[in-house]
Amino acid sequence: MCGMPQQPPVRSSPTRPSRPDASMSLLTNVMDHSLDDGYAEAAARKQAEGAGGMPKTVRAKLGLAAGLVLAALVVTLGAANARIAAPVIAKERQELIDRIERETSAADKLEDNVDTLRADVSARQREALKSDGGGEQADLVGILSGATAVHGPGVKLVVNDAKEASQDGDGDPRETSGFSDTGRVRDRDMQRVVNGLWESGAEAISINGQRLTALSAIRAAGDAILVDNKPLVPPYTVLAVGDGQRLSTRFQNSADGLYLHALQENYGIRTSISVQDDVRLAAAPSVIVRTAQPSTEKGTS
Repeated sequence: MCGMPQQPPVRSSPTRPSRPDASMSLLTNVMDHSLDDGYAEAAARKQAEGAGGMPKTVRAKLGLAAGLVLAALVVTLGAANARIAAPVIAKERQELIDRIERETSAADKLEDNVDTLRADVSARQREALKSDGGGEQADLVGILSGATAVHGPGVKLVVNDAKEASQDGDGDPRETSGFSDTGRVRDRDMQRVVNGLWESGAEAISINGQRLTALSAIRAAGDAILVDNKPLVPPYTVLAVGDGQRLSTRFQNSADGLYLHALQENYGIRTSISVQDDVRLAAAPSVIVRTAQPSTEKGTS
């Protein structure tokens, strides 16, 4: 009887050992060898080579020492000079301040003297008008010339810059009708306002307390408006004595009133006008005529 053939036993192959991961090896190397070792090695190498940052030769060392001494000397001299110059600068500054204060005080005294002389001239003018013109004629001449304070019914007109107008002129430009500036009130605007009030029947006018006369001038200096060489600041309050309601109506319907209305509508200039029961205007500081002379010649028939 034949038996079944037996199979040879199966041999298991030996397992291959696994390789360590490269990243783990790098971390192990970093942990085992600190960076301090590298610094220590570099320091030892410099010390062995004699390259510790100091000059090697005696001549170089002397040069370095001389440079340090020179730098210290320059710093010391600079500090000494600053210490010596400080009192001189302070003295000059104080002298300049004292001079400015003296000149300012002298200017104030001169201005007070000018005001006193103007008041004296105005008083003498009024007396001359009364003695030469006589009675009501003298009063009328004083009113028309601005030499006499007046009061009566009239209008109050306030003119102000546009809200968006700025000091450096960045407001909306007036691009039509020949305008080339901003939403600020200009001297020519006030000239037209005053001329329109005179034409509408005003008998006396003042701007921000400055009484206007036949010799008054409204001009500009930069962005400032001058009335008789005195600068004014907005808002500009114009007081006019006259038949209040009639004066207001005639002015608003005049060409200059329409001009002011156009400034308000197109460029934001702010205006307001109101009728007043009693408007009081001070006399002009002085009315000095330098060229014109009264004529004494009688007309021939």
